Amino acid sequence: MKFQVLSIVHHSPHPLTGELLSAADRLEQVVTLGETAERLGFDAYAVGERHAGAFLSSSPTVLLAALAARTSQIRLLTGVTVVAILDPVRVAEDYATLDQLSRGRLELVVGKGAEAGHFDLFGLDEERQWDLQKEKYELLRRLWTEEGVDWEGEFRPPLKNVTTVPRPYAGPPRIWHGSATSLNSPELAAKHGDPLFTANAIQPREAYARLIAHYREKFEEYGHDPAHARVAAGSGGLLIADTPEQAVSRYKELYEAKVRQSFKPHLEGKAGYNTPFRTIEDAIADGPQLIGSPQQIIDKILGYHEHYGHDLQSVTVDTFGQSTAEQQETLQRFAEEIAPVVRREAPSTLWEE
Repeated sequence: MKFQVLSIVHHSPHPLTGELLSAADRLEQVVTLGETAERLGFDAYAVGERHAGAFLSSSPTVLLAALAARTSQIRLLTGVTVVAILDPVRVAEDYATLDQLSRGRLELVVGKGAEAGHFDLFGLDEERQWDLQKEKYELLRRLWTEEGVDWEGEFRPPLKNVTTVPRPYAGPPRIWHGSATSLNSPELAAKHGDPLFTANAIQPREAYARLIAHYREKFEEYGHDPAHARVAAGSGGLLIADTPEQAVSRYKELYEAKVRQSFKPHLEGKAGYNTPFRTIEDAIADGPQLIGSPQQIIDKILGYHEHYGHDLQSVTVDTFGQSTAEQQETLQRFAEEIAPVVRREAPSTLWEE
């Protein structure tokens, strides 16, 4: 198993104290956590992209460029690049530049995004989101794998003999497909022989297992070697305590206050937006959240691995508004007490090919 740290750069008041970091301090916190993740031996650090809601992740290329300058080994991923609302030419240029700056450490995770409001913001029809996603991804793919591209589609002007610059550092970066609720992303990933990154953040395990099973089935149907069907999985937040009892007593108020703060009443009943795990006891028992003692968290990750067969586990430590020092402590405990066991029990050759 490989491990990634993900931030979608939440920017909301602390659920208990009401304290709100300045934008500058919050962004610095993200970069500092990236440096910490590299020092602790995590394999990757990812930054999300949101253009609506209480987030500061509208410019992931800028944040990842700062991380590229302050790290030297850790892989840099997105989570996700909202290709459905972006110009693929610009995406190809920006991320190839970042790939050059990081000397080949970049990988993209593309998706249509988890905040419906961004389609209106960019003047796009949300009803066409999957058509937008498919066309723009396939153009991006061509721009990174071909030169002198001739192209014509529905959602942007035609291209004639276009070669985007710079070219990627050492060939096209790996592109994952982010998947949360729909079979569309697993289908597109399988068609092109790309890896799948399932959100595994809010819904019960069975919902994500269904997406992964569809991906693996279609991957082989499209003629790809099933041994090459790579899968990654997210998580709904990481909180570590010495014992199961301490996890509940220490984090119950914080977790449940965050659930109330994050609740989106206008999206109630729509999969992927509000967690059904409203109490910490429910989250520990059945949710994707990694909350509990080190052994509890090890058991949960390995339990997901039995169903997902995933190569990469993503963790998030800034969901609940804790201080930079608390987040660093959580990452250190994970790196020292949890990661070695999971790596041994669920080995992966990802990034070793």
